[in-house]
Amino acid sequence: MFVSRASRAAISVACAALLLATSGCGSDKPEGATTSTQVRLYGTDGNMQNSYVAELKDRGDLVNGMKGTIPLTPLPESFKERLRTVDPGLKDYLYSAETYDAVVISSLAAQLAGSTDPRRIAEQIVGVTTNGQRCDDPATCLRLARNGQDIEYRGVSLNRAGFTDAGEPATASYATLHFDDEKIDDGKTEFVGAGDESGASTKAPPRAKRQRGDKVDKAAGAPLILGGLLPKTGDLALAYPPIAAGAALALKDVNSAGGVLGAPVTWIDGDDGTNPQIAKATVASHVAKGVHVIIGAAASGISRAVLPDVVAAGRVLFSPSNTDAGLTTVDDKGLYFRTAPPDSLQGRALADVILRDGPHKIAIVARKDSYGEGLQENVRAELERAGLGADRVKLLSYAPPANPKAPPVDFGDGARQIKDFGADAVLVIGFGESARVILALAEAGVQIRH
Repeated sequence: MFVSRASRAAISVACAALLLATSGCGSDKPEGATTSTQVRLYGTDGNMQNSYVAELKDRGDLVNGMKGTIPLTPLPESFKERLRTVDPGLKDYLYSAETYDAVVISSLAAQLAGSTDPRRIAEQIVGVTTNGQRCDDPATCLRLARNGQDIEYRGVSLNRAGFTDAGEPATASYATLHFDDEKIDDGKTEFVGAGDESGASTKAPPRAKRQRGDKVDKAAGAPLILGGLLPKTGDLALAYPPIAAGAALALKDVNSAGGVLGAPVTWIDGDDGTNPQIAKATVASHVAKGVHVIIGAAASGISRAVLPDVVAAGRVLFSPSNTDAGLTTVDDKGLYFRTAPPDSLQGRALADVILRDGPHKIAIVARKDSYGEGLQENVRAELERAGLGADRVKLLSYAPPANPKAPPVDFGDGARQIKDFGADAVLVIGFGESARVILALAEAGVQIRH
């Protein structure tokens, strides 16, 4: 169900007030019970997926009872079914819709620009989502764009409002997920909206160019070439299947509708490795092969690392999953976009989920990069706004492995600090590598509440 921001805010305030007197707001602890070493787990994004359980090896039971948020729109079953035609083994859908929309928006922008020149494509991207003829499928939108009609695309993830001037969603939807029996219990999933529709851009894009005839427009630079910069390997590889399926389905739909500028859109695979060096090498390869728009990277920190290279090459970087709020104001020369909402919005939703359980002390553990520490700070600020002082919130971080051959995360000392702190809630912000944090808690004797 959808819960309004006002309702969630009221819950947060009520919970904050009750913290001083009771363990209510969803807690089933009897009054006066001690929970000094009994911890409820919370997660987000990269660890709130069915595939995350495998990272815990034979201790998958540790996540039972864990809850958290991810950016997720209620997905139509028909969309999930179509994704499974691309990947029959698909178990998760995180960022599949955002990836689908990123590919479709890029294609529509090129069609409206009448060119594959990346800078001209970039000038159209925000306008694709605002102040035009409403359309919600690639075939209809492409038909309008070929006729030179300004459009307002509403897709699977982008269904409430368009992009802001900064090139990111003005509104977002978050899902609250629960692990039970070592898998996400879909029956417990709730959705909450965030953001403000008035934040969508009102600027008019350059006038659309009408396509003449159905032949390949070589003068316009056709075909449009998209390049993937996605986590085929690395700490975020567990998120690759739904992202890859979303890209493949969008490409299929665009090309089934006649492609862009009279030619099928070309896709060139590429790995970001959840690693700056691997991602930079992929970007260099894409530039050499004439890629116009790079779809990715998956992790915010990787996008930050490659963005200077992308900008220097005059290409577009369009991520379906970057959430670092700092990327809103990054110096991108107008060439960076994302369909995922910034963590300034998710921080509120995640803090609300935690507050509903009435915790007394909260530890927030984050991977040490722009995504992890950025979201950590957003959640901390929201908890403070709800009345939790610094003495009730403990911040810790860990350095993710530098490469696949590096030793795994050692969080033994951090786990002991959390136990000594007496936290009854631990939020873990990370990707697949964050499983080591949960294992370390168990090894330190912290009782994980299920």
